[in-house]
Amino acid sequence: MSNPCQVTSDRKDTATRGAHSGHGSRVTRHPPAFTLIEMMIVVAIVGLIAAMGVPSILQALRKDGIRKAVSDVQQALGDARSRAIFSGKTTEVVFHPLEKSLGSTALPDGVDIAMLDVNLLDYGASEEARVRFFPNGTCDELTLVLHSRDEWQKITLEYSTALASVSPVTR
Repeated sequence: MSNPCQVTSDRKDTATRGAHSGHGSRVTRHPPAFTLIEMMIVVAIVGLIAAMGVPSILQALRKDGIRKAVSDVQQALGDARSRAIFSGKTTEVVFHPLEKSLGSTALPDGVDIAMLDVNLLDYGASEEARVRFFPNGTCDELTLVLHSRDEWQKITLEYSTALASVSPVTR
């Protein structure tokens, strides 16, 4: 007579039969995993989302127009400050407001110099304006306002530290 409480499993019987048949193979349970199709769908969705975001990311990374002009001016001012301090000699950055250039570098197309003050004197309509940097880390005071279409940026030099700061101009 068989025991009514005893439950047998086909898997157990199959595994036992396989183990006893001399093949040495066992049936094992695999943990749940994603299928290749599921992985490909996820990769496709991520690819579509990335493709939609690429133009705006490139726009943010690209420096053109006023962003390039501000970057160029900051770079020139920072380089002149460093040269003055490290060489122990006064250095200058020369602006050419009528030519819309900084030294030999022209400002990008569409960017204009709206205001150029050095030591509180207006040089906006002058042939050139010189900003001096001194070996002790100071400089002439500078206020430069650049504009392109509807965007305005103000670059100022703090005379006591010769560090440039940029801020948007609110009208």
